[in-house]
Amino acid sequence: MSRRLRARRLRSTESIAQHRMNNTRSQTVRVGLVGCGNVSRRYLQNVASSDALSVVACADAVPAVATALGAEFGFEVMRSADDLLRRDDIDLVLNLTIPESHAEITLSALRAGKHVYTEKPLAENLEDARRILSLASDLGLQVGCAPDTFMGAGMIACQRIIAAGDIGVPISANGFMMTQGPELFHPSPSFLYREGAGPLFDGGPYYLSALVSLLGPIASVAAVSTVGRDERFVLVGDGAGERFPVQTPTHVASVITFAGGEVGSLVTSFDVIDTATPRLEIHGTEGSIIVPAPNSWGGPVRVRRRGESSFSTLEIDDASSGFMGMGLVEMAEALAHGRTPRADGARGLHVVEVLEGIRRSATEAQFYDITPVSEDVAKSFGRWSAL
Repeated sequence: MSRRLRARRLRSTESIAQHRMNNTRSQTVRVGLVGCGNVSRRYLQNVASSDALSVVACADAVPAVATALGAEFGFEVMRSADDLLRRDDIDLVLNLTIPESHAEITLSALRAGKHVYTEKPLAENLEDARRILSLASDLGLQVGCAPDTFMGAGMIACQRIIAAGDIGVPISANGFMMTQGPELFHPSPSFLYREGAGPLFDGGPYYLSALVSLLGPIASVAAVSTVGRDERFVLVGDGAGERFPVQTPTHVASVITFAGGEVGSLVTSFDVIDTATPRLEIHGTEGSIIVPAPNSWGGPVRVRRRGESSFSTLEIDDASSGFMGMGLVEMAEALAHGRTPRADGARGLHVVEVLEGIRRSATEAQFYDITPVSEDVAKSFGRWSAL
């Protein structure tokens, strides 16, 4: 392709993007769903009552899956993701494909002039994550990324406690995401044991998103990892009993240093039969917080301050605490008002670099330094945004 033709195509895409930006500021955001698997029904049920968006079409690599979902929720089914991306009546693509397809679908949607909200992680590697943010910036489009649990009432309560100085100066954090593995509940779990997945990339984004929302950006990481078993079995659904290989570490222990000087540890594992450890704790000079599970939106929040004899519990109304998809709804509202969504691509990129750093550190046996973020981005990550 000649440079002149490439430039003309880019200008054409930019003009479409600008039209879409202007258009979404005055009307309901029209959403096209790519990926109609396990998690899609939770999204669709949760966002159905929102006035900010409307899902108009869906597509999936397995057409029958898309057909069933479209019939259930009453929107048009497209033969392929490419057909969906060619539609002029879609402003935002909801990318719920498997992690290894996130970058490909997101980049294609951006090239088609659509905004994108994607399930976590933003991409399986740092190079693709940076390409996504660079292309979105060039085209004047917005990228949003799950998880949105840091926007839930439980995590917001913790942000406010820390920001108010109720536990003094934060010193450390401990996070534990330890289970027997997703085969306990997922009918097709093998993709979560491929390269670029595993407990680090599956559960890690929840914990890292929570940590940066509580303590700000991360400066460096170090890690070790192992594989508990070379082979796993499907345990539920029609494929129960089928074997599949493990291609990624299933137990990862990492050490984290934050830009503010706090230190932390994070363990992500699919090799733990059971545990009594809290999911996430934050410790300061004057107190400690036991934070709700980072893959939830509610509570409870438990706090103990210096001089108190035990933890007190701050109950959170789980019914109104938040829901899977609230980041998508908030992004639609942000587009309507011409602002950056809270669960934005900058946060997703930072989390991917931390994940990549942990993976590389475990392989190379050395610390990995994380690219510093700007002051504005840092403020959007952390506890300051909760006040």
